[in-house]
Amino acid sequence: MAYFIHADLDAFYASVEQLDHPECRGLPVIVGGLPEDRRSVVSTASYEARKFGVHSAMPVAQAYKLCPQGIYLRGNMKRYRKKSAEVMAIFSDFTPDVRQISVDEAFLDITGTEKLFGPPALVGAKLKNAIREKTGLTVSLGFASNRYVAKIASGMSKPDGIFVVAPGTEEKFMSALPVTKIWGAGNKTQEQFRKYGFKTCEDIHRLPMENLKSIFGTAFGLFLYRAVRGEAAEAFEDERGTHSMSAERTFPYDLYDEFTIETALFEICETLMFRLLNQSWQSKTVSIKIRYDDFSTESARETFPRPVGTIDELFDRLSALFHRKYKSSRGVRLIGAGLLNLETENTPHQGDLFDTVNEKERNLEKHIMEINKKFPNAALRRGRSWMADK
Repeated sequence: MAYFIHADLDAFYASVEQLDHPECRGLPVIVGGLPEDRRSVVSTASYEARKFGVHSAMPVAQAYKLCPQGIYLRGNMKRYRKKSAEVMAIFSDFTPDVRQISVDEAFLDITGTEKLFGPPALVGAKLKNAIREKTGLTVSLGFASNRYVAKIASGMSKPDGIFVVAPGTEEKFMSALPVTKIWGAGNKTQEQFRKYGFKTCEDIHRLPMENLKSIFGTAFGLFLYRAVRGEAAEAFEDERGTHSMSAERTFPYDLYDEFTIETALFEICETLMFRLLNQSWQSKTVSIKIRYDDFSTESARETFPRPVGTIDELFDRLSALFHRKYKSSRGVRLIGAGLLNLETENTPHQGDLFDTVNEKERNLEKHIMEINKKFPNAALRRGRSWMADK
């Protein structure tokens, strides 16, 4: 029987700020921008701020009206990524199969580790204690036989909780939930749920698959049919066997602005490239994934004559793939990217006129990575990612 953990760091950005600034602990902290910043939105709100109705993706100006006494910060993505790396390293102590899906969450496949770490509740306690002691952060954990249910379970006892869905009880667990708990059903879908009088997953469960496809479309109808039955409703592309790495960002609202989408893609490129350098791999094959507001997904991959050498080069390749596949005017809910068919850095490949330039850029990025490891507060960044610190 497969067993997965979904680990979700609690109010991550705000928690890091409260950790670094003890004077902010117990106070409402809102990360994303200052009240006077135009067009800024809330990235993360501490649980103290959430009591006032502040939540992610809310305009900071609106958050200020709800919570004028809050502590408003633009944030420090370099610091957040360092703390994220610390947590991911702890995850790797428990299982070699860690799939990081964003800066503050990951899936852990713990299948077959019972003899080493014990039953789920004990594994969870050990994992949470290790994270708290080594990083000062808290994490909420969901256990289930598939990743989709584990993802939902992790949100059932936040913050700092553990929720276990025992094998064989997935359908019962899902059926009892309100439709607002269906991960992947955004605001437009929730409006449709209200239109058809769907209040619980059981209401959806009663409908045949064809009815769901007729109402919600083929892709999302099939997704709902599986989700409310506690099945592996989300693909969560398996990287095992293909020797690859990937990262993605799910947005709490539909994105239409291509520059904003590209900025998120550039941040993903940073994450992937530093992971690639840190593990001394190289790759010639890149992939892109675009999920729209109706849950339909576009994906593409391309193999190049030589390995990707720099963040900018990776971004150029992925950006070209994105624009080739993107259906303009459609809202984007998720953007993801990957590096496939990884090889060791010393694998020979045919050179070209740009290798010297790329090698200089690659060495620069290695130096940036090493400096930021030694000096966590260093503000060294590349390209577009400066925006993430504003």
